[in-house]
Amino acid sequence: MNTPFPFDGMLAFAFLSVFLLMGVGLRARVGFFQRFLVPSCLIGGVLGLVLMHTGVFGIESATIEAFAYHFFNISFISVGLTRDDNGSQPKTKKQTIRGPAWMALMQGLTFPMQAVLGGLMVILLSWFGVQLFPTFGFLVPLGFNEGPGPALSIGKVWEGVGFADAATIGLTFAAVGYFFAFFVGVPLVNRGIRSGRATFGPRQLPKDFLTGILNRQGTVESAGRLTLHSGNVETLAFQLALVGGVYGITYGFISFLGGFLHADVARMLWGFFFFFGLGVALVAKWVMKRLGIQYLVDAGVQRRITGFSVDYLIVATVAAIELNIVWDYLLPISLIALINGIMTTVLVVYFGRRLSAYSLERTAAIYGVVTGTVSCGLLLLRIVDPDFKTPVAYELAVMNVFSLPVVGGCTILVNGPLWWGWPLWAAILVFAGIMAVALTLMKLMGLLNGASPDRRINDDYRSVDRLSS
Repeated sequence: MNTPFPFDGMLAFAFLSVFLLMGVGLRARVGFFQRFLVPSCLIGGVLGLVLMHTGVFGIESATIEAFAYHFFNISFISVGLTRDDNGSQPKTKKQTIRGPAWMALMQGLTFPMQAVLGGLMVILLSWFGVQLFPTFGFLVPLGFNEGPGPALSIGKVWEGVGFADAATIGLTFAAVGYFFAFFVGVPLVNRGIRSGRATFGPRQLPKDFLTGILNRQGTVESAGRLTLHSGNVETLAFQLALVGGVYGITYGFISFLGGFLHADVARMLWGFFFFFGLGVALVAKWVMKRLGIQYLVDAGVQRRITGFSVDYLIVATVAAIELNIVWDYLLPISLIALINGIMTTVLVVYFGRRLSAYSLERTAAIYGVVTGTVSCGLLLLRIVDPDFKTPVAYELAVMNVFSLPVVGGCTILVNGPLWWGWPLWAAILVFAGIMAVALTLMKLMGLLNGASPDRRINDDYRSVDRLSS
């Protein structure tokens, strides 16, 4: 049927919305999903993946991939615009840099380790006649450690330089990472609670956390505050306009910069749109601060925009996977993903047990991050620390500052074989060197020998909890 206006984009949005709603309903009703805390967006994405391949919906995977790409960029821009909230952390809690530094260095270990294992598996498979693109294995750390956004955006750029189906393969690794985060992470955390490693002991999670739907009689958190008069413009429209404005400036900047570069390099820049978008957002926030109007950016609403974009990103990520491509690469994807998942689990658990304070809480948080996203880390942390009484949730936020140089640098280095013509073995050696540096820093900071400067803080938290109860 001919329509007076194009509907492709809105129908894709409707498609993602329907399956997100179905995911919400299934999470609220099915005990299996509640037991493993599977988020509604992941459930909806799996449903979308199944129905995409039935032919019932005439929506192409490329359209869903485009939505995932743009939602990922929006999430980073929104993070950059979010106003600093220095009053969100209670002043009575003594904080140190040990927790954030440990978690950041764990990313400095797991990201290169996943790249090393992925690269070695590519070399090993080539000996058995399975020829893969040199950077095939580097999609694992992009999918596991950074999530579906980088795996999709960088994978899409690699397709332009000869790596066929890189975006779909990257999304597949990201989806496998999510399954490790929940179907391995949740049992690990529960086992740690049963063994007495939780700071405040085991506790039953509230029903609304399990079902994902808040009690109508309960106290709910505010979604944000109005910063503009509704008679002038809706605050949500203004906050979204800020995101849209930054998006447009970022697009113009990349287009301008690409005009001075070789075509292949210029094409690569679009895979880092999220990075440039974050930078432009930070500059915009600084300008607004200098003008004295930063208060117009409400942190609560911007966080909702970030969460909204991440939820739709995950639905789109899983739904966009093309199963026929996965089938063609089933052997290498399965082997590389399984080996990386097992070794990541072993590494995080091993180093987590060597912590003297909040070992289970910090292990749960970082395991979710290095197999999924920061949101996955918070979900796993919530199991062992339901009320966020330990400082680990705060440490998880601070960790991003420490880990940005490492993760950002590694994200650039995965392009070494393409940008600088490195042989695969040379790239593997570089990542092995990063692992050695991270281990050395952990040793120098006393994070490998059970050092206990935080022990007294841990005991203080237990004492306060006993008194309050």
